[in-house]
Amino acid sequence: MKNLTCHRFFKLIAFFFALVPAAASAQDASPDTTGLKLVPADSVTAPRADTLIAPRRVLIDTVRYRLVGDGNFTRGNVNRSLVVLRAELVFSGPVINIATNPRFTYGKQNGVLAERDSYLDLFVDVFKKRRTYVFGLAALETSNLRRIDLRQMAGAGIGYRLIQTKSHDLSLTDAILYESTNFFEKSTVTTIRNSFRIKGKHSFLSDKFRFNHLTFIQPALNDFSNTRWNTILTAELPLNKWVTLRTSFENSYESVVETGRKRNDSRITFGISIGNK
Repeated sequence: MKNLTCHRFFKLIAFFFALVPAAASAQDASPDTTGLKLVPADSVTAPRADTLIAPRRVLIDTVRYRLVGDGNFTRGNVNRSLVVLRAELVFSGPVINIATNPRFTYGKQNGVLAERDSYLDLFVDVFKKRRTYVFGLAALETSNLRRIDLRQMAGAGIGYRLIQTKSHDLSLTDAILYESTNFFEKSTVTTIRNSFRIKGKHSFLSDKFRFNHLTFIQPALNDFSNTRWNTILTAELPLNKWVTLRTSFENSYESVVETGRKRNDSRITFGISIGNK
């Protein structure tokens, strides 16, 4: 009996030692229920530089805009009403800069329509973030004041940033333009012009006061007596990031006008602008 018991005891021990390795093997082969998988740290597993995804290039990455309403009104011996609506839109990117400055002017003098003028332009600047850049432009204009049914302009030129700091921006441009003007009565006038522009934006007193100026001088290359110029001077008082009070003085001159029209016009307006520009 004792021998039988010992024999069974040794068989149980042998079975136990045989079971432990099998259980260990089964545990190693079982799936990892934790969902975690340890990966040895190895520099080979890191993504190589040539497999990284390069940032996508964009054409336009910044949009700036401003809506402007100017005007003046007088009542008494002379009843005068003038409203000037403008928009300034700029779409900027790493390479190109697209800008447009549409304008509509409406005015009456003693109840008689004096101004119903519209202007639409498009500037496309290439490499404008550099000191020297190139650009193309096109413009359409109508004017009841100067009796212009339709004026069309298109051309290209080169620009140079004379000053570019946080508070001051001053640039010079020069372009060659083709111009065609259909008057109400006078025959159509076509010409090639040289267009020289001075444009500046200046900020003072920690941006509490701004002064902007824009001047075009445009003589005809085939007839220097046919000259146009336009100047706009603007003083601004920002109320906050979005709203600005402003006053503008504008002077324009054209040597070729219809009979009975003066060559020079000036006006002063007061208004407000809204936008992030």
